[in-house]
Amino acid sequence: MPQIDTVIRSRRVVTPEGVRAAAVGISSGRIAALLGYDARTDVRHEIDLGPVALLPGCVDLDVAVQSPGQPLRAGYEHTTAAAVRAGVTSIVVTPAPGRPAITGVSALKTHMAAAAATEVNVAFLGGITPRSTPADLADLRGAGVVGFHCSLSDGGAPDISAVDEALLRKTMVEVAAMEAPLLVHAEDAGELAASRRSGHPGGGPAAPRPPRAERRGLERVIAAARVTGTRTHISPFTAAECAALLAAARAIGVAVSAHTCPHYLCLPAETVPADSPAFRCRPPLRSGANRNALWSALLTDGDSAISTIGSGHRPGTGVAAIPWTLPALWTAASRRGRGLADLVRWTATGPAEVAGMRWKGQIAAGYDADLVAFDTDAEQTVPVADIGPYAGRLLTGRVERTWVAGRTVFPRSAREAGARRNSLGAAALHVNT
Repeated sequence: MPQIDTVIRSRRVVTPEGVRAAAVGISSGRIAALLGYDARTDVRHEIDLGPVALLPGCVDLDVAVQSPGQPLRAGYEHTTAAAVRAGVTSIVVTPAPGRPAITGVSALKTHMAAAAATEVNVAFLGGITPRSTPADLADLRGAGVVGFHCSLSDGGAPDISAVDEALLRKTMVEVAAMEAPLLVHAEDAGELAASRRSGHPGGGPAAPRPPRAERRGLERVIAAARVTGTRTHISPFTAAECAALLAAARAIGVAVSAHTCPHYLCLPAETVPADSPAFRCRPPLRSGANRNALWSALLTDGDSAISTIGSGHRPGTGVAAIPWTLPALWTAASRRGRGLADLVRWTATGPAEVAGMRWKGQIAAGYDADLVAFDTDAEQTVPVADIGPYAGRLLTGRVERTWVAGRTVFPRSAREAGARRNSLGAAALHVNT
């Protein structure tokens, strides 16, 4: 066994075998061993969380990091700072609306440089456009993207436009050959255009983006994935009426799964102001009936097609929700009788599997010591001034501490915070010169 340098004890450690009292031994940033809660150790650092739960850090798929007009480096700094406060230790960055859009190796390197000083693990998705060639995708994969992303409608930026039927199938063949996952925004462009032309009797922000656009898009994606065998993950999935379509596809062996977000599970459209920018997401929030049906699809016995849940963070262009992902989801899930094992499966283990992050998402020997202390009983009211969709709401659950590779990244001492600011400033100066 490697020499253990830190031990974290909790009476509720979420392991692959279940929730149990344990002591997690850490060596050189990795989990070296799971010991009995009362095991005697001779280590330099020891933390006893008592009843506060210890979870693997969240892996947040399909995250945008940059607000319009914000420097890219600042976007990474602000988003990842919010992430560690929320127990998110890894983010998988969507190719747009960040600028430049990640459609080639040059843009990917720009994002990698901007993210270099951050303290969370940052992975990237490559964007697919009508101009993408097989060589472009191979180069992106070789340069380090963990998967690819495309949209059947508006892709989030002028240079991430919709892919048509022919390109979708061609791309799926290429992505399958690289053994990479493909994330798809599945709203169908034709259905959205038809909805805008015909109008909607009820009006409101949901009018131009009806659930039938998701259904039509899903039918296209499933048909293509069935032929190509590509691992395909729908992100985000919101129209609960389509859950049976996904289940049927999986039943015949189509490698399709889905990702949703806490705001689709927590916030029915009837309860939010129609004109507030804090709730502008693509697809839009659905009805209370849809929310309940989405929960039913998520909690179905057996193999649920909805395997991952993440913030859907889109600062400046949609829901800015990453700081409240765990508390919001836990508030809703615990009321439905779900436990910490479910929370971890949705936010850590499942996303790590989709992104191919082999050593993330579990508390087990050999895995990275990306960990979160989560007080499931603590209540907190989201500040009214918060720019996200949970402003003013009472949530249950609070992140008390976050570790990345065994090192505390939240909360920080005043000295650590000052050193961090100085290092970021020096890094920026170096890049600019």
